[in-house]
Amino acid sequence: MARRTHLVKQRTRLKNQVHGILSRILVPTCPHADMFSGVGRRWLADQSLPSDEWRSVDALLRQLDFYGDELADVEHDIAVDAINDPVVARLMTVPGINVTVAMSIVAAVGDFSRSEDPNRLVSYLGLNPRVRQSGNSPAVHGRITKAGRSQARGMPVGAAFAASRAPGPLRAFYRCIKDRRVFQVATLATARKMTVLCWHLITKGEDYAFARPSLVAHKRRSLELAAGAKSRRGPVAGPSRDYHIKQLRDAEKALVEQEERAYEVLVAHWQPKRPTPKG
Repeated sequence: MARRTHLVKQRTRLKNQVHGILSRILVPTCPHADMFSGVGRRWLADQSLPSDEWRSVDALLRQLDFYGDELADVEHDIAVDAINDPVVARLMTVPGINVTVAMSIVAAVGDFSRSEDPNRLVSYLGLNPRVRQSGNSPAVHGRITKAGRSQARGMPVGAAFAASRAPGPLRAFYRCIKDRRVFQVATLATARKMTVLCWHLITKGEDYAFARPSLVAHKRRSLELAAGAKSRRGPVAGPSRDYHIKQLRDAEKALVEQEERAYEVLVAHWQPKRPTPKG
């Protein structure tokens, strides 16, 4: 997983260098979503660049293709390792968590039972806030501790960013925090909540209760294809075909949105319990 992160960073660096060259010589913005796809590269080949800049762009594109091949090999190896892992399959039922995020968490945590409670797992990943307190003064909560490996900590944060845009209780939680704080704080709070959720799912042996079946099947099929399975087309397609049927996909979204509204009502009427008096 660390190797994959390194390759992704190198590809991003090369892409930024190409964008920098085009910006320096005032080339208009590429009209396509991905300038490094087939249609994007055809557009790039039609641009008028000085000869020295063309040599630089060609060298960067060759390096980009090399890292792309390396990344494809690494992702294939990851998929082969994850295809029969029940922990990865269970984590992928959570929205925002794909095979990359699930494998990163598993690689960083190992045995989830090592953590006696979810707060220990949150502390291990460095997602808990720093607490400063002196004497009888009230505690002051600061930024997260950032303990542990940054690569493992960044994966739940990225998953939280994706989950905040998918219908469900996690998006309701994100919006509840965002209405009171900034979106960075809301994203970190959602990442912490997802880490706690992962601990409960694995230690209790349960799948996510608000999972979308077609989306989970689509993730599973993508994992199988990455591991080398043959693609199936036509009427004999597997269960992941439901994800591409708009009516079924919209029906699942409507059900999850109903659960999201129920969570919002629950939070709106929630009141903290008063401490019970001693004696």
